[in-house]
Amino acid sequence: MVSFHRTHTCGELRESDIQKKVILTGWVHRHRDLGALIFIDLRDRFGITQIVVDPKAFPHVAEFHFEDVIAVEGVVQERKQKNPDLPTGNIELEPQAVTRISKSKVLPFSICDEEKEVNEELRLKYRYLDMRKSKLIENMVVRHKALQVTRQVFSEEEFLEVQTPVLGKSTPEGARDYLVPSRIHPASFYALPQSPQLFKQILMVGGLDRYFQIATCFRDEDLRSDRQPEFTQIDAEMSFATDKELFPIGEKMINAIFKECLQVDIPRPFRKMTYAECMDLYGTDKPDLRFGLEFIHLEDLAGKTSFTIFKDGLELGWKIKGFRIEGGATYSRKEIDGYNRFIQSLEGKGLVWMKLVDGELLSPIAKYIDEEDKALWKERLALKEGDSAFFIAGEEKKTNQLLDHLRRKVARDRGLIEPNRYEALWVVDFPLFAYNDEERRIESEHHPFTSPHLEDLHFLEDEPLRARASSFDLVLNGYEVASGSQRIHDEALQEKIFSLLGLPIDEIEEKFGFFIEALRYGTPPHLGFAFGFDRIMMILCGTENIRDIIAFPKTQKAQDLMTEAPAEVHKEQLREVHLDVKL
Repeated sequence: MVSFHRTHTCGELRESDIQKKVILTGWVHRHRDLGALIFIDLRDRFGITQIVVDPKAFPHVAEFHFEDVIAVEGVVQERKQKNPDLPTGNIELEPQAVTRISKSKVLPFSICDEEKEVNEELRLKYRYLDMRKSKLIENMVVRHKALQVTRQVFSEEEFLEVQTPVLGKSTPEGARDYLVPSRIHPASFYALPQSPQLFKQILMVGGLDRYFQIATCFRDEDLRSDRQPEFTQIDAEMSFATDKELFPIGEKMINAIFKECLQVDIPRPFRKMTYAECMDLYGTDKPDLRFGLEFIHLEDLAGKTSFTIFKDGLELGWKIKGFRIEGGATYSRKEIDGYNRFIQSLEGKGLVWMKLVDGELLSPIAKYIDEEDKALWKERLALKEGDSAFFIAGEEKKTNQLLDHLRRKVARDRGLIEPNRYEALWVVDFPLFAYNDEERRIESEHHPFTSPHLEDLHFLEDEPLRARASSFDLVLNGYEVASGSQRIHDEALQEKIFSLLGLPIDEIEEKFGFFIEALRYGTPPHLGFAFGFDRIMMILCGTENIRDIIAFPKTQKAQDLMTEAPAEVHKEQLREVHLDVKL
């Protein structure tokens, strides 16, 4: 029997190891019985090595199946038919002993065929099998490297890694909390953290000066392809600083991660743009800057036309905006109709198009434009021969949303997005508050602990919606990967913000009394941010599905198909925590 204590991994041996006696262990990746010889591709997470077996010497090898775990002791030989696609492709192992360590059942899906599509629910149910496929293992390796680099960067910048509680108090602001009933305190509950927000601020009150944490957080919210009920964030806070000190640290971390994992340098400092500029140019606060297609205002020119829809819309305060598409005059009428249907599918009224062909401005609205004004349209849209433009008229918020979707679709359709390009952007000066039409009240745009711009403090009395926040997001390739702010360190200002949000004094005391109390004992100015580590991983690994970069993810219904969680518990367990369930 071969020892299962291997001497080398399956991705390690090279021509320099020829004639060396080794022991390899792993899974039977492929098993090809050619009669005179049996070829086994032996796999572990490090790679694959070919084993060439004489069935006369080892007849039991013919009974091996895919994913059996085996150990092979033998001598490394030069491979006769080399495989340039494998790092180990120049050698093979001639066995002296072969042992099956454990046997595998017939697989529910193929592991050796990477290209074959497998139903995702089946993959999640048998996650341990899906994990053996090289892509998921590669993603876990990248995740590991990124975490190591993160800790290194923050340690170099004198941040202390601190673990904050997982069992905390429910202070719902935004998403729903996951609640945990207390056995010792009947009718009382802990909440799993949506973020370590209050704890990290209190660490600054405690004088730690610089803190970071690789934090697991929980939000009971509707899921999307880039959301999970439990997720990982890189959390950091620092005292006596502003974004001038914080931004370079975040940029250093992102750059170090991409350098380590992809050998990519993202130029620093990252670009910076205000929220208002982003919305005006791209219709979103998380623009993908890997391509252009910036929006152009056309209200003044539209007002000079005789087009009734424009005239009536401008009286209602509509915005008329669009973007130029280089070479877009090649669009057929059928393709343009397709984009029009796309806008209508998003509840838009439709789009207007324009082309410059043989020096002539072609458009359904061309007849409404005076001849002398057509040159102004060409100039404003920067139309060159063979270009086109799409534009939309409507209420500002809806127009921005529609153009944002259209811009991204046009970029995808025309191949304008470079897959190996990375563009980072700090978005700053968000509104401090947003108005909730349904509840007819203002609410925090970010969270209630965000400081207003000091020069906007006077707006808090009579025009709070005009106040800007000292908050910021980091956007990478169209994903919001970080969010942060300068925090409120003054007790009176914090209570003022709570009051503007309509929180009664007794509710403030109940939810945040411990935090307000902490602010009364000499709180340093402080700020921080949280990076969505899983979203960064999605970009690193080139996937749009967050489940591809988490070892044991949940479905979009927040279920773990492997363990069948969530699940019912015994009535005795419910009694211990003083609960009864009514369906």
